[in-house]
Amino acid sequence: MSDDGLSRRQYLTTVGGSAVALSVAGCMGDGGSGGGQTITAGTAPGFPPFEMKEGGELVGFDIDLLEAVVGQSDYELSGWEEFEFDSLIPALTNDNIDVIAAGMTINEKRDETIDFTDPYYSSDQAIVVRSDGDFSPSELADLADRPIGAQSGTTGEGVVQDELVGDEISESQYNSYGNYVLAIEDLQNGNIDAVVIDVPVARTFAANRPVEVAFVYETGEQFGFGVRTDADELTSSLNDGLATVRENGTYEDLTAEWFGE
Repeated sequence: MSDDGLSRRQYLTTVGGSAVALSVAGCMGDGGSGGGQTITAGTAPGFPPFEMKEGGELVGFDIDLLEAVVGQSDYELSGWEEFEFDSLIPALTNDNIDVIAAGMTINEKRDETIDFTDPYYSSDQAIVVRSDGDFSPSELADLADRPIGAQSGTTGEGVVQDELVGDEISESQYNSYGNYVLAIEDLQNGNIDAVVIDVPVARTFAANRPVEVAFVYETGEQFGFGVRTDADELTSSLNDGLATVRENGTYEDLTAEWFGE
């Protein structure tokens, strides 16, 4: 394991705020003399260790994995565009990008608008609290009447809205954020008492900030790369690339680097 890989996993303390679109890309373009078509990827920094900014550079598990997958496909990756999470699907359907790599859970609602590749990661939701606080919930019901937060458009927000708002907390007690860095900062500052977030992301924050995982709420969700519904050839090629990086050991190397697994 390289020192660079270790520093990436430990990274979190200075990652910045909301990401916005850098530019509108010309997507699914001609690859020129290089051969295959070029594609543009979209992501949402602020979700470590899947995607974040380090020294102005976009890094993370999703970044490395998609680049490895595309390298084994019939396509070429022309670059990355950055958005807030809930702007990624509109960017895809509007042809501003060709593929989403952002720790996006495959679910029925999203599948009505876009398609997904085969799953590449499984996760549950963690409830994160301040390490130096006196709030120690052990189940969702313990969040009753507490101000809590999640990132807009995520599974964590879905858990809050479906399981808590109206029964355990009021709508005014839920705080939605453009990215999880802002949510964790609000937690640290005492503005909210808990954040609902994917387990590997929660563990990364806990390793670098004064927060901890109180308990895990099992959702059994799976992440996939998002593609347009009319991009069957791209989807098939990415699935073949995923299979190849699993078979050749690249996937195992990347999970060891970013998650210590």
